[in-house]
Amino acid sequence: MPPMTRRTTLCTAAALPIALSGAAAPALANPAVQRASPDRAAEALADRPLFGAATWTLPNGLRVVHVESRRVPVVAHYLFYGAGGGEDPPGRSGVAHFLEHMMFKGSRNVAPGELSLAVAREGGQDNAFTSRDVTAYFQHVEASRLPLVMRMEADRFAAPLIPADTLEPERDVILEERRLRTDSNPRARFWEAFEAALWGPQHWHGRPIIGWENEIRAITRDDLVDFYRYRYAPANAVLVVAGDAREAEVRRLAEELYGAEPARPHKGRDRGGPPPGAPAEARITRRDPAVREASFMRAAVAPSLTWGDQRQAWALEVVAHLLGGGQGSRLHKALVETGLATGAGCSFDGEAAGANTFTLSATLRPGVAPEKLEAALDETVARLVQDGPTEDERARSVRQITAGAVLAQDGFGNAPRMLGGALAIGLPIETVEFWPRRLREVTLAEMAGAARAVLGGGAPTTTGWMLPGESPS
Repeated sequence: MPPMTRRTTLCTAAALPIALSGAAAPALANPAVQRASPDRAAEALADRPLFGAATWTLPNGLRVVHVESRRVPVVAHYLFYGAGGGEDPPGRSGVAHFLEHMMFKGSRNVAPGELSLAVAREGGQDNAFTSRDVTAYFQHVEASRLPLVMRMEADRFAAPLIPADTLEPERDVILEERRLRTDSNPRARFWEAFEAALWGPQHWHGRPIIGWENEIRAITRDDLVDFYRYRYAPANAVLVVAGDAREAEVRRLAEELYGAEPARPHKGRDRGGPPPGAPAEARITRRDPAVREASFMRAAVAPSLTWGDQRQAWALEVVAHLLGGGQGSRLHKALVETGLATGAGCSFDGEAAGANTFTLSATLRPGVAPEKLEAALDETVARLVQDGPTEDERARSVRQITAGAVLAQDGFGNAPRMLGGALAIGLPIETVEFWPRRLREVTLAEMAGAARAVLGGGAPTTTGWMLPGESPS
């Protein structure tokens, strides 16, 4: 299951009313009773915490987050580690992801595969994911089974086996995963090459999370054990329990099961250095006969909420929506409504550890010259950089983004993913709890300044085209 930050979770939630707006509304039994619109409900949330989470830290350094919700008798149990693909050692890309696989091979008191089998027998779900910033393991179970999954996850937390005799079979699984998801998918290959072109193939942001194939083949058990020892320490982890569980019970179980693991030193992130002064490649073009629609992409190095100007990062979230947030956005009007593209968008997520990217994309309409689409996009961006946004655009963008705040509260698993993901990259919990207010505080001047800084030509930028047809020899 892929990771979800605050931005991805809430943008997905915010899109639901738009997607459903074309359907006929059901008749109300009492027409006088109307639910508040997401817009108005989001305004009401601006000055109070989104989830009202309780947080505390165990003596060994493990941070614990609890969000109580009694609407359904289920709980979500997540354990985040503040280490992802960005922490892979030089020449060993894929270590974080490889270790995620090996963490399912048993622990001191739990046989290989037994954790997943136990969760399945109880009708629950379990899985894990590795992003560039974090690795997380989770279970969704009926509320009375929380002690079971906490006991088993705490055992894995304290003493995974990482058995040597399973290393090679699991390496084959990972290599096959890479072949299926990347090597056999021309768009995935293009994205991998595109990121390496912007950052460099050995920069922590330019390496694929699954790893380069030759480096996956070189990973040893010692690499995995060292990563666990120095990155999976209690003080580098965040435990989140959300759902039908009382705080007193969560405190008791966390202290009994996770608190027994002693504190130990851990390596912090090393992402504070400056990003590349120039892209490894300013422009790349790839062709593939399996591609039917040409795709355009442009990415620029940008600040995040943990690196560079944080106010710019908040402003860029609004700029991204203004430029590419669906119908009504500038790129949709300039590219889709004019018949140059079948789709256009913009991507930016401020919740990242270290330097970040601001990405523009479009899908070329068949029969249109790529140069024509790129020129129209350049003109749209240049106009924004020169003239800045309008107050109507700022207000609309903030309103549409924050509409997802209310809807995200209804999604099971949203709270632990948003809260755990933020804390694991070093952000305070207030970043999630009060993010609607932060966005409402973004000014036109901040948006204009952020757009100039990132899109005005001063930031390292890479442009790419994925085109149909045979690659030149």
